[in-house]
Amino acid sequence: MASTNDLKNGTVLNLDGNLWSVVEFQHVKPGKGGAFVRTKLKNVLSGKVVDRTFNAGSKVETATVDKRDMQYLYKDGEDFVFMDTATYDQLHIAAATVGDAANFMLESTEAIVATHEGSPLYVELPASVVLEITYTEPGLQGDRSTGGTKPATVETGYEIQVPLFLETGTKVKVDTRTGDYLGRVND
Repeated sequence: MASTNDLKNGTVLNLDGNLWSVVEFQHVKPGKGGAFVRTKLKNVLSGKVVDRTFNAGSKVETATVDKRDMQYLYKDGEDFVFMDTATYDQLHIAAATVGDAANFMLESTEAIVATHEGSPLYVELPASVVLEITYTEPGLQGDRSTGGTKPATVETGYEIQVPLFLETGTKVKVDTRTGDYLGRVND
C-alpha cells in the first residue's frame, strides 16, 4: 500500500483487480475543500486510458512489476521465446501479450519484459530499430527524396511507407511505437 502523495509516473497500481500504470498525475489544492490528486491511468493489459481522482493522502494498492532486460530468441508456434540476459532463463510469451512489438523483432533483439507475479504483462522495445527492406517496387527516373512514399516490406514481414528513392536491400531505421520510417542507415 502507498499513499496518493507517493505517486510517480510509471508506478503500477492494483485497482479493482486490474493493473493500471500512472501516465501523469497532478496534486491539486483548491482554495475551498480538501486537496486531491488528479491522475491519468493506463490499463497495463488493454492499453485503455482513464482519468481518475483520489483524495490526497488516501491509500492505494501498488503492484510489483518486475522489468527485466531480455533477448528475443525465436517463435515457437504462437509463443515468442525470450531469454533473461542475466540468468539465461527462457520465458514463453503469448503473441497477444507481445502485440505490435512482433512487427519489429528479429532474433536476438533486446527488449524489456515486464512481469507481475511471474506472468508477462508487456514487451517494451527500444524507441527505434534497424531493419532491412526485403521488397519494394523499384524507383522511377525522376523520383525525388521529398516526393511521395511507397510501401516497402521489411525483414520481419511488416509493411512501412518509405520515400520513393529507397531500394530493396537498404537498411532503414523504424520507430517501434508508430511504425514510421525514420531514415536510411549507412553501414
